[in-house]
Amino acid sequence: MAGNRKKKKELPVTGILVAVVIVLAICAVILGWMVLRREQQTKEQELQQKHTEEILEEGTVSGEDSGSKTKTETESEMETETESESESETSSEAESEQETGQEAESEPGTKSDQAAESEEKKVVAIDPGHQGSWVNMSDQEPNGPGSSEMKAKATTGTQGRFSGKKEYELNLEVSLLLRTELEKRGYEVILTREDHDTAISNAERALMAYEQGGDIYVRIHANGSDDSGVSGALAMVPSKENPYVGDLAEDSYVLADCILSSYCSKAGFSSLGIQYYDTMTGINWSKLPVMILEMGFMTNQSDDLRMADSSVQSLMAEGIADGIDQYFEKTQKNDDTVSPAAEEKMNALVERLEEELIG
Repeated sequence: MAGNRKKKKELPVTGILVAVVIVLAICAVILGWMVLRREQQTKEQELQQKHTEEILEEGTVSGEDSGSKTKTETESEMETETESESESETSSEAESEQETGQEAESEPGTKSDQAAESEEKKVVAIDPGHQGSWVNMSDQEPNGPGSSEMKAKATTGTQGRFSGKKEYELNLEVSLLLRTELEKRGYEVILTREDHDTAISNAERALMAYEQGGDIYVRIHANGSDDSGVSGALAMVPSKENPYVGDLAEDSYVLADCILSSYCSKAGFSSLGIQYYDTMTGINWSKLPVMILEMGFMTNQSDDLRMADSSVQSLMAEGIADGIDQYFEKTQKNDDTVSPAAEEKMNALVERLEEELIG
């Protein structure tokens, strides 16, 4: 019995020893693998360091011989070898960004487009009517191109019955204010005169407006009458029957309508409407849409004193500028719109082509 008990006690000890041996063997294997791995890594590091030193030495020799490479450049070449894939991705991203930038530059609304738009400013030619009474303009010129009718090159104009202001003075004062207002709005402005001494005829003024690149020709005048009760502003334009500028009649009427209505509304003058005049030298020689604005009657007390008031003159200039804005807005819309007649012709042409193709 005692022997059997002793044998039973030995069996568990043997099993434990076997388990311990197995665990130790596993640990030894793991430690051995770790040692080998560490040695391998150490050898790789040594080889890499050696390779690096060799490359650096070669770079140094090359730099000393040719003067074209430095140690930093050689290290950069090493980084290039190890990071080629990364650089390839970066290059692709850069190309993508460049394409995106090019697309952005080609889209409307960029600075280059805005600069181009600024170069296409509208040009307004303004004629401050008449000149000083001491300037002799009695010589004559044809009433229109090729006309046998001769008229004085220019006249002195009227005078304020109550303010005492000369018309040529008033015309220039308002024209200078108008130039300033238009330039604020982005227009280029031509003035046929900037003083009272300039000897320039009505025909010469009209040609000057065209030759200096004007888009429209606005003539600034004031009116007079034997009847002091007559007041208000009016516009003068050529008719379609005008033998010299009949082709400008339609655009001239639109220009006059825009300016007259805006002027009267802003400055508070009554409107006497648009009148046709085919005997005005300054109109007949024009090559641009043209109109004369008679701002008011200098023989009427209310009109005369108001036109002589500097604060009212500012409103007068703003009203004219508003009308010019409206004119260009209207003509721009008309340029972008196909007329019904043109649309009908295009439709007929399309139908004809379709029939020929089908036939």
